[in-house]
Amino acid sequence: MDIKNKVVIITGASQGIGLATAKELAEHDAKIVLAARSEDKLIDLAKELPNSLVVKTDMTSLVDIKNLINETIKKYGRIDILINNAGQGLYCPVENIDIYDLKKLMDLNLYGVINAMQAVIPIMRKQGGGMIINVSSAVTKNYYPGLAAYASTKYALNAISHTARQELASDNIIVSSILPKMTSSNFSVNSIGARPEFINDLLKSRPNLIIDTPEIVAVKVNDLIKSGEAELVV
Repeated sequence: MDIKNKVVIITGASQGIGLATAKELAEHDAKIVLAARSEDKLIDLAKELPNSLVVKTDMTSLVDIKNLINETIKKYGRIDILINNAGQGLYCPVENIDIYDLKKLMDLNLYGVINAMQAVIPIMRKQGGGMIINVSSAVTKNYYPGLAAYASTKYALNAISHTARQELASDNIIVSSILPKMTSSNFSVNSIGARPEFINDLLKSRPNLIIDTPEIVAVKVNDLIKSGEAELVV
């Protein structure tokens, strides 16, 4: 898909991969809808991006998700691409996982994505097509101590994405997944249970681990939009 003039919703756009992706796609003349809970950060970002729209959104709230879709349609009249990027991590050994924390993680990393997909699919179908990109994680291709809970949400997201791709192909709706590896952002710091010993142990267990910048991942997101592949491991 050619990104020029396309209307693109990016969740979790206030920092990290979401922020970098918003800038990357705006440089290629996309119309960006910035969604996140941190409205002040989105407003600052919007000053740098022409043709952008700020919609404060908590992706665990169905009311907020519906408002995000409605505000986008109100301003642009269509939705070409939805990038489900908002998410949170959790560092904890399996024996100590708090089920309440895992449920919170599922609300954001999985259920919020499903709600957003369900909100845009009828719109995309009516307009003749569109694209949904779900940001998963390369942890689903490996096994990292302390990351089982987080990985489980992304394994589930992979299944949703691949199945939806088959279900929606006849509607010209492309569903793709991007699986970034560790990225230099505040994601680790903002993760539930983020303690230096977990992160340090993870890095020690993978001494050759390459850490990408959000900007590198953003370029790969643009590549995925162009190619329409089912899955891209960064």
